[in-house]
Amino acid sequence: MSALRFVASTLCIFFTVVVSGRRVRNLESNGILTAIEEFTNEALLPRFAEPIPNVTVTIGRDALLACVVDNLQGFKVAWVRVDTQTILSIHHNVITQNPRISLSYNDHRSWYLHIKNVHEADRGWYMCQVNTDPMRSRQGYLQVVVPPSIVDRETSTDMVVRESANVTLTCKATGYPEPYVMWRREDGKDINYNGENVNVVDGEVLHIIKVSRLHMGAYLCIASNGVPPSISKRVLLRVQFPPMLTIQNQLEGAYLGQDVALDCLTEAYPTSINYWTTERGDMIVSGDKYEAVSTDNGYNKFMMLKIRSVSKSDFGSYKCVAKNSLGETDGVIKLDEIPAPSTTSTSTALSVTSPMSSRKKEYDDDYTLPSLGPPPGKYPPGARSAATTRPPTASPGSGTWFFTWLMCWVILCGGYS
Repeated sequence: MSALRFVASTLCIFFTVVVSGRRVRNLESNGILTAIEEFTNEALLPRFAEPIPNVTVTIGRDALLACVVDNLQGFKVAWVRVDTQTILSIHHNVITQNPRISLSYNDHRSWYLHIKNVHEADRGWYMCQVNTDPMRSRQGYLQVVVPPSIVDRETSTDMVVRESANVTLTCKATGYPEPYVMWRREDGKDINYNGENVNVVDGEVLHIIKVSRLHMGAYLCIASNGVPPSISKRVLLRVQFPPMLTIQNQLEGAYLGQDVALDCLTEAYPTSINYWTTERGDMIVSGDKYEAVSTDNGYNKFMMLKIRSVSKSDFGSYKCVAKNSLGETDGVIKLDEIPAPSTTSTSTALSVTSPMSSRKKEYDDDYTLPSLGPPPGKYPPGARSAATTRPPTASPGSGTWFFTWLMCWVILCGGYS
């Protein structure tokens, strides 16, 4: 009998049953039946088949929260907003006055809470309750995300500043999660940011110290937070400065009748008025003689003056002038005369072969006639080329001289034959 009591006591000590989240320990000898009864009742009560999943939805879309209950029997299901303790629905009835909230269910097991056109205020915990005693519940979180938007009233607009001033561009963005904001140039070029060249500047504020004309351009403030779409705003920065002029060739040369072009490069903002003048100060107007051309590229302007068929009166100084509201500048180009390119003419020399030339060849290396000059074909270096640069000229008695020279040559050759 004592052994039986020992076994029963041991079972009472180690037998544990989970009832409504509480553990029953150290049961008395007659507590076993009570535990079994409670366990049986627990199996018959409603239970949640699965957790309520957390839901993330973009603002303006519809949200759906699901609560699945097995063995509901005659118990009822309710939806409650946790943070405000607002009852949204009880069983088949919607209690809240919010027209965006509705209820649906399926097979007395699945209970769905619908929220249309979700607002940011809908973000929070929602509870599905079953009216057991004690009450049973599960909670799910509704996350409402908001794509970024730029607050125009707190964001910089287009700006015009003087060169060397300090500039601050500000961009304020909202959204959930909090947006990441960055600045970059619209044209993709690097930003000279306080002495460093960077492609992107992080943060809502872009502060430039001693702005220069190189900073002029369109800047984009871009806000993103992982919720599409990202958004950007364009801010145009204009930097004012007086005209500056560059001349690559201050001295040009041309010959009479040539067409010539004079070039100037200017920089200015606001855009400058550009023109050419003569050394007398007369403004040059395009026409038959002159053509003044200018091409704009941002704050750069390329000036060119074409002068057709240069004459004596065209030589002298020309001035290119640039003016805007902040100042003016000019540069001088001098046009000088240069010789026209020379042309080279050549003449053809006529050679005459004597019948005696073959015989002469045998002796002309040993004998010369000083009074008659060197034999044909034995001119000193350069003598023939000098003779052929001009056509032969006839002089009085040249025929008699040739005949005398030929007779002497025949007699000389005949005496040695």
